[in-house]
Amino acid sequence: MAITRWEPLRRWQNLDPFPEIDTLQRQINRLWDRFIPSDSGEIQLGFIPPAEIEETEDAIHLRLEVPGLEAKDIDIQVSPDSVSISGERKSETRVEKQGVTRSEFAYGQFHRVIPLPQTVENDKVEAKYDHGILRLTLPKAEAEKYKPVKVNLG
Repeated sequence: MAITRWEPLRRWQNLDPFPEIDTLQRQINRLWDRFIPSDSGEIQLGFIPPAEIEETEDAIHLRLEVPGLEAKDIDIQVSPDSVSISGERKSETRVEKQGVTRSEFAYGQFHRVIPLPQTVENDKVEAKYDHGILRLTLPKAEAEKYKPVKVNLG
């Protein structure tokens, strides 16, 4: 019987990680292309407006940052347990004769559904839009009062 040296990492010595990384990168790019298609074939991310929620005794206050939109371009739908906000930021058409035009603004449609921490009265919501900030005041629904119930045995 021959004694052989045990080298548990020998199979890893010739491993080249770069083809695996390239494969992973291509798969991620394909995934982004499925969710956010573009006309030019490049990946263009849509924008998701940031939100803040503050809860008080009487209401839930929701603020959403959506600059560059007009109030008529924002659609708000409130259910008792969530708020759905959608809209579209339209791109400005600009032609430059010399040089390169570069834009870092995000254009396109957005849709965001925000679950609420408590049930609200969705027919009494107040909304204000000023300087790119959408403010919603969502009054909390009255909690059902617990009533003792007599249970008869026999």
